[in-house]
Amino acid sequence: MPRHKPKTDKQIVLQQAGTLNPRPQDVHHPLFQGSDFFDPDDMIQVKYEMLRQVQVDSQPVSQAAREFGFSRPSFYQASSSFAEAGLAGLAPQKRGPKGGHKLTPEVMTALVAKQKAEPSLSFAQLAELAKQEFHVQVHPRSIERQLRREKKRR
Repeated sequence: MPRHKPKTDKQIVLQQAGTLNPRPQDVHHPLFQGSDFFDPDDMIQVKYEMLRQVQVDSQPVSQAAREFGFSRPSFYQASSSFAEAGLAGLAPQKRGPKGGHKLTPEVMTALVAKQKAEPSLSFAQLAELAKQEFHVQVHPRSIERQLRREKKRR
């Protein structure tokens, strides 16, 4: 069941931080029922308590995962992330590529040189140059963003 707009200030803050539990209704553990401290909307708290139930209270993984609204693979992923990075490891990570893989330093150096030599070149023309010279199909907007990032670094 999809969540409606956040109602409380805490839910708004959790949503902005990216830690709002999308399925708080799936948390059935007694700690989270009618408690002012334990909040099923706080995904980090729910994951931490799920891990604690298994590690400290020796609860079976399948039972803990079910009571806290997660799958067994999600439990193991959370456990691994927690072992690596502590509480910060329980926060959701950004999905997708972490950086440009087409606009390598070699490609960008060539595009910057072309732009300096001929300032009237549009980003679409630079994208076409990248396609012809490096066999890399890239959107003109990606080139624009990367050029802006490089100017900030300097």
